[in-house]
Amino acid sequence: MNSIFLDLGFVQIRWYSILILLGLTIGSYLSYKEAKKKGMSKDLLLDIVFYTVIIGLLGARIYYVLFNLDYYKTYPAEIIQVWNGGLAIHGGILSGLIFLKWFTKKKKYNFLLLLDVFVVGFILAQAIGRWGNFFNGEAFGRTVSLDFLKGLHLPNFIIKGMYIDGAYREPTFLYESILCIIGFTILCCLRKIKGIKTGCLTSFYLIWYGIVRLIIESFRSDSLMLGSIKVAQLVSIIGIIIGIYLLIRSIKKNKNYHLDIIV
Repeated sequence: MNSIFLDLGFVQIRWYSILILLGLTIGSYLSYKEAKKKGMSKDLLLDIVFYTVIIGLLGARIYYVLFNLDYYKTYPAEIIQVWNGGLAIHGGILSGLIFLKWFTKKKKYNFLLLLDVFVVGFILAQAIGRWGNFFNGEAFGRTVSLDFLKGLHLPNFIIKGMYIDGAYREPTFLYESILCIIGFTILCCLRKIKGIKTGCLTSFYLIWYGIVRLIIESFRSDSLMLGSIKVAQLVSIIGIIIGIYLLIRSIKKNKNYHLDIIV
């Protein structure tokens, strides 16, 4: 699979960058539409998106490098080559959450409601971004046969793209992308429920995506490892626990989502 979207000679634009940017743009637009209903100003939204995206991308890269430190000690120049892939979504989520917590505390905004506004667009951005992994030959699963891939009724370009390192691989990127789209659809439906409480959308995201990654990681063969443990599975379990706690707390204590405002 050709990872280059456009080769201008002096610079190459990769599909990975294009699809990450596309996901962020669409996700931010959807969040903006919802944020307007919650009393968020345009300037506030632009500030949040700008800084959260930058910090999230830095966090995603640092997280990935830390779990591949032996490699990057040998090839330190490649640390900044994010166009070759190597952005860990959990690192992006963690760094983005830390920034948003700090930002909302400083500005005295409703942190949990802000997360509810953003998670719907964010999970769709993840679904789109996974296709960047496809073009980069990342986020693939175990070795499988050509017949297995044909049995999934995949388009030929996906089957060809899953021939990696001399073998056909299971398209775990595609599984996750589809499940994120399903999660996006469910979140859109949940958001319309009149009695839903602030925090419930965020808790659903944590539980849903936690379960998705927990399952997907069992098939992946290029996971980040901590000894014999797949880091994403460990983080996913923690996310599910936090999501369940937050769901119970939100139902008991928080305001109605449709009556709540960010400021």
